[in-house]
Amino acid sequence: MRERLFLGVVYVLLIGFALICFIPFWIVLINSFADESVIQTSGYQLFPTSFSLDAYTFLLSGEQVFRSYGVTLFVTIAGTMLGVTLTATYAYVLSHPKVKYRHVLSFLTFLTMLFGAGLVGFYMLIANWLHLKDSLWALILPYLLNPFYAFILVSYYRSLPYEMNEAATVDGANDIHIFFRVIWPVSLPVIATVALFYALQYWNDWYLSLLFIDNYKMHPLQIMIRQLMSNLNAMSYVGGSQTDYNIMIPTYGMQLAIVCITIGPIVLVYPFVQKYFIKGMTLGSVKG
Repeated sequence: MRERLFLGVVYVLLIGFALICFIPFWIVLINSFADESVIQTSGYQLFPTSFSLDAYTFLLSGEQVFRSYGVTLFVTIAGTMLGVTLTATYAYVLSHPKVKYRHVLSFLTFLTMLFGAGLVGFYMLIANWLHLKDSLWALILPYLLNPFYAFILVSYYRSLPYEMNEAATVDGANDIHIFFRVIWPVSLPVIATVALFYALQYWNDWYLSLLFIDNYKMHPLQIMIRQLMSNLNAMSYVGGSQTDYNIMIPTYGMQLAIVCITIGPIVLVYPFVQKYFIKGMTLGSVKG
């Protein structure tokens, strides 16, 4: 009886906590469909009295939103795939006990986490030396190898039994086959986690495009939204909140609609990645 009562209290607390976390998302979602006049007069509500699609209609009326979406999707997908592959293979080199200079490489990797070249050196490297100005590679290349993610993978690889490598070597496999056919499958939980981190980093990034992308047609979604919000705020300062032009533009609704459009696709990634989190580190790899 006490155990059931305890479980009931735990379930109630968890459900209450989940509702508390869900309410802000619900307010943003439902008020993005609210009429602009309702938001201006009554503020953000759990259940608005009047609904409108003006915010989404105005936001999606131009072609730039779809172009920026395409740029962001390409950068996120390509950057995540390349970043995960490069980081996973590099971390395997750092964790392999028979690599001669792995300690030197580990030190150099850790050093980049403490010291950087600064903004001037970084800009000169990408724009002047590599000539990646107004190129999508300028949005992908700087984030391809994250030292922190590499050390996460190194810690995971070192926890795997080295007998897997020895057994594969006896069967005639080389290092490439060992990594992609033995280590990679049993490392899917941590690789999926790192892939999610990379996807979030590429999806939410606006800093690189602000530095290296001058062509507005190549702007990703985040910098496009930043420019749009800056223009809306500038119009509010110059024209005031009661001008006819500002009444035509659903400023508050657009802010909420932008949030929904931005976080929507990346939220859908979580259900596909979550299943890897509960898998064991060496499930099925070593028996007996």
